[in-house]
Amino acid sequence: MDTRVVEACPVYHLRPEILAENISEKDLVQKARNGDNDAFQRLVEQNEHRVAGTVIGMLGNCPEADDVGQETFIRFYRSLDKFRGDASVGTYLTRIAINLSLNELKRRKRKNALIFSRNEEKMETASDKNDPKKKKELEEIVRLGIEKLDPKHRAVVVLRLMEGYSTNETAEILRLPAGTVLSRLARAQKKLREILTPLYWEGEA
Repeated sequence: MDTRVVEACPVYHLRPEILAENISEKDLVQKARNGDNDAFQRLVEQNEHRVAGTVIGMLGNCPEADDVGQETFIRFYRSLDKFRGDASVGTYLTRIAINLSLNELKRRKRKNALIFSRNEEKMETASDKNDPKKKKELEEIVRLGIEKLDPKHRAVVVLRLMEGYSTNETAEILRLPAGTVLSRLARAQKKLREILTPLYWEGEA
């Protein structure tokens, strides 16, 4: 496969009919299946932010995340003939991204690539929440907390809380019962509280 089909390209390079707002996802898939690279590139552009958010949520902002993001679209390209359209392209891609991310986590030698240090920047008080710099620091600490979760709980948090999928959609992507999703989410939230609470309150006493 020519991997250039998954590389970002300026929108004006695409044919006008492919850029048309009313062209359906189903039609784009069919055109891509027939070898239309412009149609496939349009599908990439429509879903790259979703895939990036999922992969970075699972792996962090690292070189491996870039590799997994690209591999997600390569896998999709190779499986176009098998794609039935039972789920949306976005849901299908998210499922691939989650599975590839889980594989990457299994390959990592250590379970925790980033260990919390007691010397990390403290969580600030509510009065700082509107400060962009402080807000960024808070978001970074929360992201690090998510990276401390084991993969199965991290996947639920990323999909349900970060990417905004419903419980049923998350269950569909992960191929789990909805009850399992809810149970894992509750456990993940409890674990996050245990991780983050010391950072909120350390030094406040």
